[in-house]
Amino acid sequence: MFDEYTGAELAEGVEIERRLGVRLGLEPPRYCVQCGRRMVVQVVPDGWWARCSRHGAIDSPMHEQR
Repeated sequence: MFDEYTGAELAEGVEIERRLGVRLGLEPPRYCVQCGRRMVVQVVPDGWWARCSRHGAIDSPMHEQR
């Protein structure tokens, strides 16, 4: 597993301190949680979508359900 905002590999039990924009839900994820690759991100007026070249796309409504 990888951090969706930094791309860093996550160690079990280690918590990452998030920037304020991330904590407030204002920033979309930039990295794929499955492979750590940088994603293509598009911000639109009603949300955002992000696409990993290997694992497909996610959008803001899907992300909120997690």
